[in-house]
Amino acid sequence: MAKHEGEIIIKKYANRRLYNTGTSTYVTLEDLAKMVKKGEEFKVQDAKTGEDITHSVLTQIIFEQESKTGNTLLPISFLRQLISYYGDQMQMVVPTFLEHSMQAFTDQQVQMRDQMTRAFGDTPLTKNFQAPIQMMEEQVRRNTDLFRQAMQMFTPFAAPAPAPTPAPAARKGENKDLDELKEQLKALQTRLDSMGT
Repeated sequence: MAKHEGEIIIKKYANRRLYNTGTSTYVTLEDLAKMVKKGEEFKVQDAKTGEDITHSVLTQIIFEQESKTGNTLLPISFLRQLISYYGDQMQMVVPTFLEHSMQAFTDQQVQMRDQMTRAFGDTPLTKNFQAPIQMMEEQVRRNTDLFRQAMQMFTPFAAPAPAPTPAPAARKGENKDLDELKEQLKALQTRLDSMGT
């Protein structure tokens, strides 16, 4: 079957070869990268087990692209931060945040291209190219600030040392802390929702 629910099925064999069932041809990771850039949806399955291995293949494509000289998108500081979240309490939040951030960046990139085309026509921009770069840098700064704020919201989750049964006055303070934590969680959810829109 060539397609499954609108997606092209790519089968990966034990010899690491990739087979595009939509075109009945063998493909490379570079071919899959081109398909991604064209916006073509595909799913990669293990040819023997049928297991969905799309995530690991896309990760391989990123690794291959990053290995090319002068083709890196992921700064070392970002990679270090990303690695530090594996196994952390924040691991479940990071994918959603990154997905929303990339979608917002893509939307802004489209708007920026439209504005540049209206302002300068379809000619290549040699002059005034600094303005779009500054706009992108500002957006990255804003996204980074939002991410830091989101991370700070979760610092109350650091587990304190177990305490003896609290006195009534201490319980009242705990309720206040719990209410503050609930408010912080609501604020974080509002921020995540606004990033999605």
